Amino acid sequence: MSKFDVALPHVFKSGDSIKLKDFTSGPPEDLDFGKKAACKRIGLNAVEMAAMAKRLYAENQRSILLVLQGMDTAGKDGTIRSVMRGMNPTSCQVTSFKVPSAEELDHDFLWRCHNAAPRRGNIGIFNRSHYENVLVVRVHSLVPKSEWNKYYDHINDFEKLLSDNGTKVVKCFLHISKETQRERLQERVDVPEKHWKFNPGDLKERKLWPDYQRAYEDALSNCNTKHSPWHIIPSDKKWYRNLVISQLLKKVFTDLDPQFPAAEEDFRGLVVE
Repeated sequence: MSKFDVALPHVFKSGDSIKLKDFTSGPPEDLDFGKKAACKRIGLNAVEMAAMAKRLYAENQRSILLVLQGMDTAGKDGTIRSVMRGMNPTSCQVTSFKVPSAEELDHDFLWRCHNAAPRRGNIGIFNRSHYENVLVVRVHSLVPKSEWNKYYDHINDFEKLLSDNGTKVVKCFLHISKETQRERLQERVDVPEKHWKFNPGDLKERKLWPDYQRAYEDALSNCNTKHSPWHIIPSDKKWYRNLVISQLLKKVFTDLDPQFPAAEEDFRGLVVE
């Protein structure tokens, strides 16, 4: 057993109603390694996962969908840069879900997400996702409760469909404290190189922190299924967040154990002229 195996996400039973205050947002205090060792392990994991991703692509039977959700500054972009390095862009695609376009609004809320789901052999990464419709939509009362309250069942059915068709759905909630968010937003104000990241609208969203926490708690509780469980990732420390997700994804790849397909014919002895 590796010392890094203790870097685990928080998980909970299907059907449990959770409170985020019951889950730590930082790494355990008794870790016997730090940032330098963790970053080295993340790099090694990336090499191993890239090799397995190559076999997954060649096998062309199954796929992986990594769903990243979290409050502003939780680190969705940083996670992708760190954990998914070395992946072949031919078989690994990132989709960021912003404000829906006019075309997307003319379809059901899952249309744009289903359209972006990974093909067989591919890895898809959702930077925000179909959960926005039980988060932003709920908090800002964009549709009545009688409507968004139905979305939980639709989401579970959607993820079950993906699972039944060979897509392993890996859902990660990047759990940060309110103080950590304050520090990261302040850094965007204080550091000139990070000014481009700062959006004054983030301050308005921050005032809705309690509403978002309740919305996330309901989304996590209502959509934590056996086929698509949630993983709560302690994210106050970026290096620990990245390590936990890296360890989790490597296990997903290992459990899938993709293999290069056998040749359709015996090419032994063939000479290419």
